[in-house]
Amino acid sequence: MEDLSWTGGLGAVLNPILAILVPVFVVAVVAKIILSFFEPDTGIQTNPDGTIIATGGVWGLSAKLVTWLGLALLLVVLAYLVVGAAIGTGAGILGGVSRQFLPVWIALVLTYVLSIHFKRSLGLYGKLFDSMIGMIGFGLVMFWVYTAIFYGVFDMITTHDPLGQVSGMKNKVPGTPLRGAEDGDFQWYLFGGDNLARDIFSRVVAGSTIVIAIAPLATLFAFMVGITLGLPAGYYGGRLDTVLSFFANLILAFPVILLFYLLVTPEIVKTGLPQIMAMVLFLFPLIFAGVLIHSRYRTQQEKDYLYLAVVLIPMFLIYMALVNDPDPPSLITFWPLDFFDVPGGVLVVFVSVVFVNSPTVFRIVRGLTMDIKTRDYVAAAQTRGERPWYIMLWEILPNARGPLIVDFCLRIGYTTILLGTLGFFGLGLPPDSPDWGSTINEGRKLLSIYLHPALPPALALLSLVLGLNLLADGLREESLRD
Repeated sequence: MEDLSWTGGLGAVLNPILAILVPVFVVAVVAKIILSFFEPDTGIQTNPDGTIIATGGVWGLSAKLVTWLGLALLLVVLAYLVVGAAIGTGAGILGGVSRQFLPVWIALVLTYVLSIHFKRSLGLYGKLFDSMIGMIGFGLVMFWVYTAIFYGVFDMITTHDPLGQVSGMKNKVPGTPLRGAEDGDFQWYLFGGDNLARDIFSRVVAGSTIVIAIAPLATLFAFMVGITLGLPAGYYGGRLDTVLSFFANLILAFPVILLFYLLVTPEIVKTGLPQIMAMVLFLFPLIFAGVLIHSRYRTQQEKDYLYLAVVLIPMFLIYMALVNDPDPPSLITFWPLDFFDVPGGVLVVFVSVVFVNSPTVFRIVRGLTMDIKTRDYVAAAQTRGERPWYIMLWEILPNARGPLIVDFCLRIGYTTILLGTLGFFGLGLPPDSPDWGSTINEGRKLLSIYLHPALPPALALLSLVLGLNLLADGLREESLRD
């Protein structure tokens, strides 16, 4: 069986077009940037009849040229993906990759179609589709979210076992045929093999589940901790604010990477400190949910008790399953209803992310609360006799949602980078983990000889963080219009 080229039979048609479009597009962008220095400050021109239009001439022509060339490039890329998904490896490596990601493409198309159709009734999320930057960022993020879901839940997309080794495939280049392939096996290593003869494409896909499972959920837990402590600190002030701010500043005084290293080192793990931290930090979602419900339905006892039971009992069972560990030095080894086991390395990294991010969220929430509590609607709620926690959670917090949503997206990106850094240095997660940081670290050892082991996970990490940053920019842009 022959090696796959990058574009296969499709390249004979599209490669020459792409080779012409890319340099022309780059020249057009550079020309537009240079011309922008000489464009009139107003950006408009006045007609003889007194009407105004956007600046035309060479400036308008350059803008149109960049737009049309960009659309042409986008169409060529879509042609690679669509035709590649249709004919598979007949379109080379790109076609094989596109075919494997077919469920993700379908999910993305459905998401965009439904979201754009109902965007006027979807609040801030719907307004996101009025921003081109937000839509691009959302697409990049959801690509990896759907990849993680289809692999983690349905065991799709990957071509081989991410941990499996195949004789003769060590450090093989992308598109190398699989030696000794049996019926039903995928016939190629699409992105080549690593130094242990494992399929890099499958490891990149499997690594997405680790990032998507840890980064957003750990960031959400950190926000619950920061919100639960930041609201009363900013609202009440005084000694409570002083004490909580002191501890937050104490944690923030440590360099983030150094603090991560200290928390995930084997010596610290053996002391049982991560389990103790988990017991404390994982209580905050319970506290947050309980106070949120009780403050809202305090005067309606039947609803209050019902909602508290429906929400807190499952959360308590999940909490006990998370912090329970049958092996010492865990403090909770007796809990019988252990629905799932969290790998020790994942729990340590998860707790470390929550612990490191919580003080920063606390500072943001505290500052927003100190500003918003002076508003008239807060004074009106106090005049009505509302309780402090009701005012904090139902008057102040909703009006702070814009900056918090933007920071949440950015913080997931920071967490993704931190997870990659930990994996790169071999800390926290198991040595054979397919997380992107570990895969990059293993590939960089032979970087001067082979680029393919380190480049795909690095690009995956870059695309996810870029998507999160663009999504945050889109959300910020739309929230400012409210």
